[in-house]
Amino acid sequence: MRHESFVKAAAELNLTAAGVSQHVRSMENWLGVSLFMRHARGVTLTAAGREFGAAVANGLGHIDIAARQLKLEAHDRPVSVACIASVATRWLIPQLPAFRREHPDIRINIVYALDAMTPEAASVDLLIRHGTRPGAAAIALLSGETRPTCSAEFELRHGPITAPTDLIDADLLHDETTSSWARWFALAGIRAPPKPGPIFADFSLMIGSVIGGQGIGLCPTALITDELANGTLVTLFDTPSDMDKSYWLIEANRLSAEAEIFRDWLIAVSPTSRNSQGT
Repeated sequence: MRHESFVKAAAELNLTAAGVSQHVRSMENWLGVSLFMRHARGVTLTAAGREFGAAVANGLGHIDIAARQLKLEAHDRPVSVACIASVATRWLIPQLPAFRREHPDIRINIVYALDAMTPEAASVDLLIRHGTRPGAAAIALLSGETRPTCSAEFELRHGPITAPTDLIDADLLHDETTSSWARWFALAGIRAPPKPGPIFADFSLMIGSVIGGQGIGLCPTALITDELANGTLVTLFDTPSDMDKSYWLIEANRLSAEAEIFRDWLIAVSPTSRNSQGT
């Protein structure tokens, strides 16, 4: 309408002048009012046409602004990851500085996984879950194997601990229930029940007591690599429990390009991925 020329409008819209004229005529018939006065030298907007054109231009302007904002927000939306506390604090968060150096423009939000079974249930892009394989598409990031572990100071005070039967009367720390120790005792051929001791809601709480020298816990070896390397903690026996469990990465159905980058990066830096590539 701003051109007051069907020929100029047609060139801008990549249409024919006749086609533009036909569309305008259809619009006028639908509105029941003339938008243009037609004369030999071309067309001129009527008062109704000018008013209608201004309203349409204003509406299209709002649509353009809203579309640009949505596009900006979609590009700037942070990648969200739901994770249990122990994996977040002992593995994921320490990895983030390296990711930020490689991808400074991608923001990461980490939230509690709670009891979410899928990323959609947690309203996130990626979910890290512990347990047996939750589905064919899940990717193992870390081994869930646990082993009897204590502080070096605890072993010095209460050792030597050289045989599994030495644990029968030891101060045991329990993660959620006593069943984990009962399973490990069975694997080690010990028929006696494990000694009762403090029960912690999860590993992220129990590890503080293990490091503090308060007892022996069944610790996920993959989450205590730093303490094992510097000698703060020691693994008493190599016999693992929970061999069927891992820390699994599950992705939502539709990921942004940024979420795909972070997913691929997590897989690349995971010990399980590196071990599989080296074999």
